[in-house]
Amino acid sequence: MISQSDHRLDVRSIGRVRIITLDRPAKRNALDDVAVDALVRAWKDFSASDDRVAVLRANGSVFTAGLDMGAPPSQFWRAIPDVGVVLGKPVIAVVDGPVIAAGVSLVTFCDLCIATDRSTFIYPEARLGNAAGLIASITSRIPHKMAMELMLLGRPVSAQRAYETGFVNRLCAAGEETAIAMELAHDMADSSPTVMHFLKQLAQDTLPRSPVETMVSTQMATQEITSSEDAAEGVAARKARRAPRFTGY
Repeated sequence: MISQSDHRLDVRSIGRVRIITLDRPAKRNALDDVAVDALVRAWKDFSASDDRVAVLRANGSVFTAGLDMGAPPSQFWRAIPDVGVVLGKPVIAVVDGPVIAAGVSLVTFCDLCIATDRSTFIYPEARLGNAAGLIASITSRIPHKMAMELMLLGRPVSAQRAYETGFVNRLCAAGEETAIAMELAHDMADSSPTVMHFLKQLAQDTLPRSPVETMVSTQMATQEITSSEDAAEGVAARKARRAPRFTGY
C-alpha cells in the first residue's frame, strides 16, 4: 500500500487499485489550476504504475462543485481521464452527494459509476450563461432525451434516474459506496490487463466523439509540437542563421 497527498488530492494504492480522492471539502472539492495539475499528475502516475484500476472518490458532502469560480482553471479538461491523459485502464467514479457542472463531465468519462441514493447530478451552465462544451459527450453515453434534459434544464437528476438511464452502475445507501467500488475494482484487477485495455480501446473507438473532444485532441497535439525540442531547435537555428539539427522524439 502507498499513500500520499498531492495538493487537493489524497492518493493511495491498495492491491493494484489506485484510489484517488478529491480532498478539498472546505471548497466543495471545486477544481482550480492546482487541483487540475494534481489530477493530471495522478492520472499519469496511475497510467505508468502497476496498478490496474483507479477509483475516483471525494471527501466531504459534495463530490465536486465543478470549477472554482473564484479561481477557474484555464484548461479543466486536462484533468478528465482519457481526455487530458490517455489511460487505457478502467476508472470507477464513486459518488456521494451533488455532482455539479464540470463534475458531471468528470464522471461521464469514467468507465463505471457507483452512487449513493442521496447523490444528484446537476449541469447548470445554461442557467449561468457559460459552458465549455465537453458535456456534449454525455449524449453518446446515456439516452439522448435524458442528456438534453440534464444539459438544457439544469435541474438536479437523482441518482435513481441516473441509475435507470445507465449513467450509474450500482446504486447504494450512503456509506456502502466505497466498499462496492473496491469489490468491483479488485475483480477487474484480477483480470487480464491486456484484454481490459483492448476492450476499453474498442469501446472508445466505437463511441462518437464530440466536437470538443476532437478540438482538445488537436490542441494537445499542437501543444506537444510547439513545446518540443525540435521547435526550440528551429527557433535557435533561425536566430543563429544556421541549419537546424532536429533530433525528433
